[in-house]
Amino acid sequence: MDKKTVALLLCLLSLFAAQRSQAQNPNFHVYLCFGQSNMEGHGQFEIQDTVAEPRFRFLAAVDCADLNRAKGQWYPAVPPLSRCHTGLTPADYFGKTMVSNLADSIDIGIINISVRVCHIELFDKDRTSSYVEKAPNWMTSMLAAYDNAPYGTLVEMAKIAQKDGIIKGILLHQGESNVGDIDWPHKVKRVYDNLLLDLSLEAKNTPLLAGEMLAAEYSEKCASMNEIIHTLPQVIPTAHIVSSKDCEGISDLIHFSAAGYRQLGINYANTLLQLQQKK
Repeated sequence: MDKKTVALLLCLLSLFAAQRSQAQNPNFHVYLCFGQSNMEGHGQFEIQDTVAEPRFRFLAAVDCADLNRAKGQWYPAVPPLSRCHTGLTPADYFGKTMVSNLADSIDIGIINISVRVCHIELFDKDRTSSYVEKAPNWMTSMLAAYDNAPYGTLVEMAKIAQKDGIIKGILLHQGESNVGDIDWPHKVKRVYDNLLLDLSLEAKNTPLLAGEMLAAEYSEKCASMNEIIHTLPQVIPTAHIVSSKDCEGISDLIHFSAAGYRQLGINYANTLLQLQQKK
């Protein structure tokens, strides 16, 4: 074999190795999270919540100069996980619970795009523009953080994540602003179907986990929405409902306490782990 042939082979091997090093890691499981304030992070996090798990990361969806975070980059998953000045979310303890129950070879990543007080229509890409146009003044800065396109930002970040890992599921917590809306499950289906299409995902491999509102024992304000939420699997066969049982609420009768967010995140993880065990 002459020197030119050897050099060409070495070049090809180096190129192949470089491509492999940048390929998807099947052991990096990514979850998309979206919704309104309870997913955004209403609860004030505490010192215990800021302890990083080496195998749990999040992809920043916005620039946060004071936190040294840049949009589209992975960081240790410590709160805040949605925007720069939000609080504790179910996603925090979802990820921590997942890594503590999976093999050491599995890492967890999340993307969290959420806007407080928003209706589910905000994430319908065909209705986003009209929703943003009519949004109240206090919401404009939150929407602007996502370039006035929360759904588009979710897809943008998800495509970045797909270069590094595999999207394994979607977490939703939304409904407080749609209480009594019997068409809510169909509106969620539009968002879910669009995500599957835009990210080339298969429903059978991408379950949707939808969390209950604050339970009636803590609030009658939004608990009635849980009845509608429980009809979601009739519309989306791959949807699964996450219980808010034992998830403590606060005095506004809408949001969970820090302890409630921790338990809700654990409930999300346990729902998924049970589903994976069955499969």
